[in-house]
Amino acid sequence: MSQTDIGPPDYKTMLPPIIARNYGQWRYHETLQTGVLKHVAESGEELYSVRMGSQRLLSTDTVREICDIADKYCDGHLRFTSRYNVEFLVSDQNQLQPLLEDLKARGRVIGGTGAGITGMVHTQGWIHCHTPATDASGPVKAIMDALADYFTGAKVLPGKVRISLACCLNMCGAVHCSDISVLGMHRLVPVVDHERVKGCEIPTTVASCPTGAIRPDRAKGSVVVNAEKCMYCGNCYTMCPAMPLADPEGDGISIWVGGKVSNSRSGPAFSKLAIPYLPNNPPRWPETVEAVKNIVEVYAAHARKHERVGEWINRVGWEKFFRLTGIPFTDKHIDDYTLASTTFRSSAQFKF
Repeated sequence: MSQTDIGPPDYKTMLPPIIARNYGQWRYHETLQTGVLKHVAESGEELYSVRMGSQRLLSTDTVREICDIADKYCDGHLRFTSRYNVEFLVSDQNQLQPLLEDLKARGRVIGGTGAGITGMVHTQGWIHCHTPATDASGPVKAIMDALADYFTGAKVLPGKVRISLACCLNMCGAVHCSDISVLGMHRLVPVVDHERVKGCEIPTTVASCPTGAIRPDRAKGSVVVNAEKCMYCGNCYTMCPAMPLADPEGDGISIWVGGKVSNSRSGPAFSKLAIPYLPNNPPRWPETVEAVKNIVEVYAAHARKHERVGEWINRVGWEKFFRLTGIPFTDKHIDDYTLASTTFRSSAQFKF
């Protein structure tokens, strides 16, 4: 096959030898401890995967360290999960315990499997994105520090809990369908610099708005924003840098709950608003950390085994959810949008 630059390479050329030999022929797997799984193939071969917590944004030094560990214990084989954890793939059982001891000595955290919390999907935040209302890596680090026991298995939850963060409502993260979601919120309508807007493509800028809140201002050769229609997404700023909406004082965080991708027991679900606004207080975001920790602990105390957060809320009712968590119910929770989540068909299940 000739080399091209179209499409991704064939992943089967990169499989570890033991996986390539037993591809599609695995009998079962079992959990030896939180973060350590044993996979047994039809051939009798065994593979051990060790999941190590990792940040999303990696320095070259960290990448080199991870590769050195894989070279030493795993014949160079590892993979990254969809939630940024590193899984070391050990084909030699004699290397398993030395690997675990080495990771512990380095201060690395093992876990993220089973009924608990794994790594948080998150976006770029202040480090790289141009429309964030909050940071990504900062709140994620603070939240995971507070919930580390649920990652390592020191504390067990009734079911899986997936937490995600998106730094604005364009949702590069999975906040629309996570058990607990942290979402950056702008509250300032884009400020139009009429002189600079003249350097932008007006038709493209107008077309970028998903709610039709922008229209041309022919008298000024610029645009005007209808504040009632604006959803603070920042699409216009992407098209035209003369329409910034970042606000150091007003930008903050909202918390959403009850979403999931899984189709087991109940259909996939969108997240729903729990807390409309929390302030940005770097570097540790104490209000956000406490809010997420509170929801996790109340869920842990009241949910039944295997229930996801949304399934627990639907069983006890939203009134009881707000009462148990102590979260105040406000007018911001009343969703009167035309495509409101209460009326919009969001399930992936077929219905005839």
